[in-house]
Amino acid sequence: VQLQASGGGSVQAGGSLRLSCVVFRNVGSPKAVGWFRQGPGKDREFISAISWNGGRIYYIDSVKGRFTTSRDNRENTVYLQMDSLQPDDTGVYYCAEDARPGGWPPRDFNNWGQGTQVTVSS
Repeated sequence: VQLQASGGGSVQAGGSLRLSCVVFRNVGSPKAVGWFRQGPGKDREFISAISWNGGRIYYIDSVKGRFTTSRDNRENTVYLQMDSLQPDDTGVYYCAEDARPGGWPPRDFNNWGQGTQVTVSS
């Protein structure tokens, strides 16, 4: 299984970006996927997760109401719509797959994608 994140870029504060995470899987069923980010000089931060069928979605408080996670299993893609972006949202954004299905929100992840850079200027 491989995950590939894309869609990053540079925007001004208040702008929007939509990230995509394509899940390349030969066998097995869809799993929950998490989104993470790592800002300059910061630890990697878990920001959102979506269950295998999109029925449950988790957000950390700082992105609630601004970010929307969705998925299209026909396209094997998970999306992160980011609106009202702020400079603090700057960082490399990663997606990864739930390594221990069954708990919510997921806490262990594997099959990390390579990351996509998001830069928000003031």
